[in-house]
Amino acid sequence: MRVALVKTSSMGDVIHTFPVVSDIRAVFPDAVIDWVVEESFADLPALHPAVYQVHRVAMRRWRKAWRASAAERGALWQVMREPQYDHVIDLQGLLKSAYVAWHLRGPRSGFDWSSAREPLATLSYQHRFAVSRELHAIERTRSLAAQALGYAVPAGAAVFGLRSDPHETLVASLTGDGRPYLVCLHATARPEKLWPAERWQALARDAMERGYSVVLPWGSAHEREAAQALADSLNTETQTKAAMVPGPMSLAEAAAMLAHAQAVIGVDTGLTHLAAALDKNTVCIFGATESWRYGPTWSARARSLGAPGQWPSVAQVIAALSELGVPW
Repeated sequence: MRVALVKTSSMGDVIHTFPVVSDIRAVFPDAVIDWVVEESFADLPALHPAVYQVHRVAMRRWRKAWRASAAERGALWQVMREPQYDHVIDLQGLLKSAYVAWHLRGPRSGFDWSSAREPLATLSYQHRFAVSRELHAIERTRSLAAQALGYAVPAGAAVFGLRSDPHETLVASLTGDGRPYLVCLHATARPEKLWPAERWQALARDAMERGYSVVLPWGSAHEREAAQALADSLNTETQTKAAMVPGPMSLAEAAAMLAHAQAVIGVDTGLTHLAAALDKNTVCIFGATESWRYGPTWSARARSLGAPGQWPSVAQVIAALSELGVPW
């Protein structure tokens, strides 16, 4: 059986789809699973050993130059139409994902009118399924795939099944002084999701005084400036060089960075969810979105703190780390 999964973005949504791959392989061990994803996230599906082929689309880039990208789109659609799929499952339920799924050969399945985020997308599916909007994002995709392929969702917690390459040079640059390191994912594209800067300062300072290095990743020039300002302030306060701002890295390299961390603390953003998917000690900080819907509830090594309009304190974050067994 050959299956194509369509889940193009965003990073967190892509990460939340990994249990679908694990479910399918658990029920159909010989299934061949391909994945259609936005080009900027194409490193992620490759972290799951059961994903056979990754098709890279560029909807975000194409929208800015639709006519100019016609030849590129045409070439990709031709490649994507070469396999004959037994099932094409749009796990996103958007017009853009339905448009992408339409270019694959095989019967298309997706959410029904009342379940899809953009109901008009359902008009392109041959098979439509009802999935409660009250479920966690992971359970919504697991339920849709199970109904489309005719199996019961496997019992127990979601299984991500990820592997990451060691990227030894990168990891060595983060551990060269012998200190264990914490990753602080302070940045996100949505300003309303940002934990107050003074709380990051207090948390990181306390961690550095207890013998940790603090890694401050970034994803844009603005985020890099903020990370560097925080690192400079922390290093001055503690008279160390234990606050580090790494250089640009791929998502595969970011996965290695997370996989070797003592713990990861982050706002509701993609890399925080990736850390939990890699089964790392993870504290996810919420203040603008619902933790019950998006939090890493699948992992015993993850904690979700906060709620819309209710940011957790530094003491609560430290208590959660201690509860996870992180020495403090």
